[in-house]
This record gives sequence, structure tokens and C-alpha cells, in this order.
Amino acid sequence: MNKYLFLLILAASTAHADPFAKGDATNGKNLFTKYDCNSCHKGKVGGDGNAIFTRPDRIVNSAEMLIARMEQCSGAIGKNLPAQEKLDLAAYLNQKYYHFK
Repeated sequence: MNKYLFLLILAASTAHADPFAKGDATNGKNLFTKYDCNSCHKGKVGGDGNAIFTRPDRIVNSAEMLIARMEQCSGAIGKNLPAQEKLDLAAYLNQKYYHFK
């Protein structure tokens, strides 16, 4: 019986894997500050730029959309972010705001 329970737990944890598991959320937080991401967000939502992540009509509704949106945002700041930086930023944003599985 324990063998089956283990397999069920393993299957459930695999089905809900973090899409940005190879990203470093701590570095992502540092990059978010370094690139001053909220400077643009404040102009779009006013006040606290982080409100862009939690607004009811937010554009990002999946892990794939988060990456696509980050591509647009990096262009807005005139940067071509390396793949690992994108992954780190996505890991941070997902951990703090989105919680995509």
C-alpha cells in the first residue's frame, strides 16, 4: 500500500511542477531592482507598480504568457536579456505573484 501512495504523491508533484524551476528567484528579485522594472509599471497603473501583477484584468495568465510579456518588457528598457536572466526574473515573479504550475 505504501508503494502506491508514494507513486500517487510522485505523480501529483510532477503534475504541478514549477515551470521556472531552473530559475533563481533571489537573483530575479535583484534583476527586477537592477533594471528598475517598476518604473514602467508605475506609469501604467500608477502608484505601486507591483499592482500590475495583481490587477483583475492582468495580461499574463500563464507561464508562457509571462515569458512573452518579459520579451516585450525587455525591449521597452532597451535590453536583450540573456535566457538565464529571463528565467530568474520569471522565477521571482512566479514565486511572488503568479504561482503558475
